[in-house]
Amino acid sequence: MDCRVVVEAAVPVYDVETEDEAIRIAISKTGEMLNPDLKYVEINMGSRTSPGGETLPPAFIAADEALVALELEMTVFNVEQEEHASRIARKEIGQRLEHIPLKILSVEVLDDEPTDTDGNGDDKELIPEFDDLVDDR
Repeated sequence: MDCRVVVEAAVPVYDVETEDEAIRIAISKTGEMLNPDLKYVEINMGSRTSPGGETLPPAFIAADEALVALELEMTVFNVEQEEHASRIARKEIGQRLEHIPLKILSVEVLDDEPTDTDGNGDDKELIPEFDDLVDDR
């Protein structure tokens, strides 16, 4: 089975003044650390909430230093369990992002079943039977 794994990373950024600047630098810094080996990892802004449920920006700035929450998404192929997929993703990303805390946010099993090519939702077979291909003469 194939799984889509989302990993949260807490990326430190130094000498910043605004949240937008911190987020841009964190995404750039993370991209540099992951490329070229893991260029297939998608980097997105993370989401944070206060204990009261209020939505907070993904960057926290204090004394011109920031801690930015990013979400890193990757697909892991040919695993037997979701736990195995999360361990592979954490190991692959963690090897390149040294000294950056990581946490698995979600593991989604991707559909392994073939689908019909015309997209109309019926259960047609993808490969026709031999008898269907041969004309009756």
